[in-house]
Amino acid sequence: MTILGLHAMVWVGGWSPEQCRQAIRLTAEAGYQLIEIPALEPESMDAVETRRALDEHGIQASCSLGLTTGTDVSSADPAIVERGEARLAAALNFAANVGARVLTGVIYSALTKYGQPATPEGRRNSVAAIRRLAEAARGRNVAIALEAVNRYETNLLNTAEQTVEFIEEVGVDNVYVHIDTYHMHIEEPSMREAVMTCSDRLGYVHVGESHRGYLGTGSVDFDGLFEALVETGYDGPIAFESFSSAVVSPLLSNQLGVWRNLWDDGMDLAVTARDFIEKGLGAAGA
Repeated sequence: MTILGLHAMVWVGGWSPEQCRQAIRLTAEAGYQLIEIPALEPESMDAVETRRALDEHGIQASCSLGLTTGTDVSSADPAIVERGEARLAAALNFAANVGARVLTGVIYSALTKYGQPATPEGRRNSVAAIRRLAEAARGRNVAIALEAVNRYETNLLNTAEQTVEFIEEVGVDNVYVHIDTYHMHIEEPSMREAVMTCSDRLGYVHVGESHRGYLGTGSVDFDGLFEALVETGYDGPIAFESFSSAVVSPLLSNQLGVWRNLWDDGMDLAVTARDFIEKGLGAAGA
């Protein structure tokens, strides 16, 4: 059965103990089963308090992050790659300790606009780093999902096809494709084709509108997405993701260009999104 989740930045911009409890409580109240926790600074995040709040409200977790230019595992600089692998190891440790079953995001390069294509050396460094991460994650019952994002946020994995090829190079069986409708709308020929390309390697889905606001008010082909997910029998997490200047993350908002106030009421946004996804999947199944 598909698990519906949402990104914690619908509720909060950080992960203090108070923000943790608030975000998890509101996720449960909005009728979701999973919260995606941005593990942007995993070394300083409280796994014990997070696990306690998740258990209290019966909510599952996934964890996500994007690497920086200083922790870019696709760099040609061994020192930067080493810092990146240390950041990924810390994120994996946090994810495993809170009981998350997926660690995802732009974890194969920096989340940034590159000024040149990825180099063969950088790609090799990234493949090796993800291979080591996946092998460590397998021992802790955590899957690794690589999020394909648009050309303005990475130069390495922009499409489902590129991500499948990269995963084949990694060669570890707990590595999956993470697709995101916001990015697919820019880079893919169609939602359906992207899902079909992933086949059984699809492990995580972000549902977000073309402008990052309310679902169904932009130009994303959600019908094509839902029909393809139903046709392929996808039963992994589907997480709603939306960003507004109403909730500001000091680390993430600037990276993602969250300049506009697309919504003010996180609960209305979340409930509306849940209804939209459930109805879309139901119609596709019918």
